[in-house]
Amino acid sequence: MEILSPQNARVKAWAQLQEKKHRDKQQKYIIEGIHLVQEALQAGADIECVTYDVEKGIPHELKAATVDTGQAIEWIGVSPAVIAKVSDTPSPQPTFAIVRKESRRWQELLLHEEGLVVVLDGLQDPGNVGTIIRSADASGAAGVLLGRGCADLYNPKTIRSTMGSLFHLPVVEGDLLTILPEARERGARMVTTSLAASRSCYEYDFGGNCWMVIGSEGRGVSPEVEALVDDTMIIPMPGKAESLNAAMAASVLLFEALRQRML
Repeated sequence: MEILSPQNARVKAWAQLQEKKHRDKQQKYIIEGIHLVQEALQAGADIECVTYDVEKGIPHELKAATVDTGQAIEWIGVSPAVIAKVSDTPSPQPTFAIVRKESRRWQELLLHEEGLVVVLDGLQDPGNVGTIIRSADASGAAGVLLGRGCADLYNPKTIRSTMGSLFHLPVVEGDLLTILPEARERGARMVTTSLAASRSCYEYDFGGNCWMVIGSEGRGVSPEVEALVDDTMIIPMPGKAESLNAAMAASVLLFEALRQRML
């Protein structure tokens, strides 16, 4: 199948997915570029269609990445004008895919009794959110929980920053004030950073079912969520930098937890 006109009704619907209200309404999102589409195909994501520049053909990486999941994926050749209309980048890549949202329950995060879960409280920067998901994936975390007020998981900038890690581990959105108390009742331990903490993150024991709470870039952890935290710690910074951004701080903690768990 080919779609060459940017005025095509389907193309207009795809382009709308750059906005959250339309992603919510259609229950779909868009991923752009060979790498992300390849990751989605290999992970067996619920893909509606994959498009490619009809002048260049289907990238060989995508042909090799296709996994037989039993679902029908539509392959559509499109014109460069269609790609330009749908993409949010100045130099669009020659492929994009439309993916259906998958509903995940936060209870999935408790399936690993010794799991490390990253909890994001009000992080509004898509790049930080995506990078933390990537670090969580790289360090072997059990999953990521995004509280209300965080950047939209399906924002194209968030997705690009995950570099495909979105498809590798559970990432769940929900109300922290409802979920965290339930998780604590089921044995999860909540920990966060605090400048007032006396214990270093390198002295803290990250073993067991540990949920690591990362606060927003400007305000930190909200008072309501902080009231649910069991332990606090501090990241030592002997240098002159005033602070680390949320993604850097989360990565430091995740890889310290990984180091401990590998001993």
